[in-house]
Amino acid sequence: MAPPRDFYEVLGVPRSATPDEIQRAYRKLARENHPDINKDPAAEERFKEISEAYDVLSDPDTRKKYDQFGASFRQVPDDVDSDAWAAGQRSGRRGAGPRRAAGGAGGFGDFGGWTTGTGAGDFSEVDLDDLLGGMGMGGMFGPRRRGPVRGADQEAVVELRLEEAYQGGKRRVTLSGPDGPRTFDVTIPPGVTNGQRIRLGGQGGRGSGGSGDLYLVVHIAPHPRFRLEGRDIFVDLPVTPWEAALGATVPVDSPGGELKVHVPAASSSGRQLRLRGKGMPNGKGKAGDLYAVVKIVLPKRLSAREKELFEELARVSDFDPRRQR
Repeated sequence: MAPPRDFYEVLGVPRSATPDEIQRAYRKLARENHPDINKDPAAEERFKEISEAYDVLSDPDTRKKYDQFGASFRQVPDDVDSDAWAAGQRSGRRGAGPRRAAGGAGGFGDFGGWTTGTGAGDFSEVDLDDLLGGMGMGGMFGPRRRGPVRGADQEAVVELRLEEAYQGGKRRVTLSGPDGPRTFDVTIPPGVTNGQRIRLGGQGGRGSGGSGDLYLVVHIAPHPRFRLEGRDIFVDLPVTPWEAALGATVPVDSPGGELKVHVPAASSSGRQLRLRGKGMPNGKGKAGDLYAVVKIVLPKRLSAREKELFEELARVSDFDPRRQR
């Protein structure tokens, strides 16, 4: 399996990119590769990769861990100091005997397993022979024995409706596996985004030293009304010609329920009206925005009076949109 691409490379930004530069790059690439727009069969996979990269790099804490540990950043426990963890990894080298977890007082520490110390981004599990620097237990304590090995972490894709991702809640997920189907009751946090992973501790591969973790990778299914870009939600806002011309306050749908938005006078189709903080929730920071996109709609059939008024408007107006610059 090919190693995962660097997230900065995925978004086409330097490692020094500001949050605004990361967001702009994501929005551009997400529009180009959204499955509703780009019919290339590979576009959906690119869109997932772009969404995962943005989800990691847009969160300051997660980005810091990724910068330190690269593709293996998810193996660093959330409840430890990542700087101390990194120092612990740099202090030991394979073949130099067992090392203590950062801050530990000796022994095997409490970080859930040992890793090689070959540098940031290289965190593969090793067995007891590696921890003893190649000496093994045969020359010290009798016959060599292999220590318990933790099971492998596993991944599976879970598809959610946009409303489920927005509101969060309980979801029953059934996954097939070599031992038959398994069913889990999963808590979906409000505001999960494409590519985000939900961890189910101890539900991964089995091993003599305990089971690994199962990560559910979120894929939000396309919605007939809403379009999702990161945490921002876009929805068409149908308005009448007179509402667009004169201005009006009208209702607009959102995944969280009906909202009100003011349409300024002289609004053309395509104008985006932003409702701050009404996009996807974010338990770790700023919520996304909801964008109502103006779409001027005419009656399917004009009454005699409506036709008369439009004809009068055509006579008195000298407006020509084809000559606008």
